[in-house]
Amino acid sequence: MTPAARLSAAIEVFADIEARRRPAADALKDWGLSHRFAGSSDRAAIAGLVYDALRRKSSSAWIMGATTPRAVLLGMLRRERRFGVEEIAALCTGVRFAPESLSEAERQSLAAEATTDAPPHVLGDYPDWLDPNFARVFGDDRAAEGAALASRAPLDLRVNTLKAEREELQDKVSHLHAEPTRWSPVGLRIHLAADAKSPAIHAEPVFLKGAVEIQDEGSQLAALFAAAKPGEQVVDLAAGAGGKTLALAASMENHGQIYATDIDKRQLAPIHERLTRAGARNVQVRTPRGEADVLADLAGRIDLALIDAPCTGTGAWRRNPDAKWRVRPGALEQRRKQQAALLDRGATLVKPGGRIAYITCSVLAEENDDQVRAFVERSADFSVEKPADLARPLGDRAYLFTRAALISEAGLLMTPRRTDTDGFFVSLLRRSA
Repeated sequence: MTPAARLSAAIEVFADIEARRRPAADALKDWGLSHRFAGSSDRAAIAGLVYDALRRKSSSAWIMGATTPRAVLLGMLRRERRFGVEEIAALCTGVRFAPESLSEAERQSLAAEATTDAPPHVLGDYPDWLDPNFARVFGDDRAAEGAALASRAPLDLRVNTLKAEREELQDKVSHLHAEPTRWSPVGLRIHLAADAKSPAIHAEPVFLKGAVEIQDEGSQLAALFAAAKPGEQVVDLAAGAGGKTLALAASMENHGQIYATDIDKRQLAPIHERLTRAGARNVQVRTPRGEADVLADLAGRIDLALIDAPCTGTGAWRRNPDAKWRVRPGALEQRRKQQAALLDRGATLVKPGGRIAYITCSVLAEENDDQVRAFVERSADFSVEKPADLARPLGDRAYLFTRAALISEAGLLMTPRRTDTDGFFVSLLRRSA
């Protein structure tokens, strides 16, 4: 396919997403099935255009003065990919499968790229109803923080220290041009071009042998900050597919015991294969069974309860740019109830002197600071550990990290703008001895 034909296809897919309010991945898959002539490089390029348009949907529409799929795609080429007006015009000729030629109004809008009077939610490319929430956390920086959340994410890997060290793994994936992550001592980062296909990490020998996992650096750090120690008794209350469970097992050097569970047993399905591949031998998966309490025998025995809480996912918008346009206020309230319930559940498991690590991939105070404060108010025997001390596992990088992260009395917040990671909140709550 020509670049112009790819642009036409991206406009078509974007229109489908907007009309049916469906996930971008589903729309792209359906387009690929109905256009089997398109090769893998074509599909990757079209996906790149669609996701970039979703990242910059508001600001692109603003500069074009229109919200149509065509306007958003053209505005994105100017705002995100920095195409000149003539470069965009060369793609829009109306010949064969190319989009129609630019109108004079479109040319003027692209040339002006005017955002002077745009409100913060437009400059930051986030839903307008979330502006008060963003203002509460970021104040006058909310547009810049939103814009960073709209940026393209790198591909991060976590080295499984049960099987390998970072230096040797970096050599084995040198063909992927992986570099050590800025903060995480066990991370590698791969930067991807806008239209590049993601490397087939799952087919790499180091992955098949369990020496590496795909995990954002922020998620790696959140697991490290929980500070699980060899020999401890640990519960992962919202284990899902097991990303942080695996990281905890590595931190504990396979000594002690991790109990992994989740309120949705379907989320646990992939964890068994991942544990086997990673060589994590100190994990016991407890799958929910009806109304039975599968953790009843652990009450008051746990050193660390890790809660990677279900949330709105605002911190992961770099990886799921379509999700931010689908989130609604009702979802926020639902997540808050689930988070509070998990914190209260964790409190029943933790022994005196034990701790709860509360983690979200959200940047919203309602899911972060507010939840921690409310929990401490109703659980008088718990207190918040000094947030700046959470970074101790980073060694000589700890001071710089705490200067970069947003620190509050309740915890620390990572964001793409501040720490070059996904948005993650971490709080450590200790029970009095």
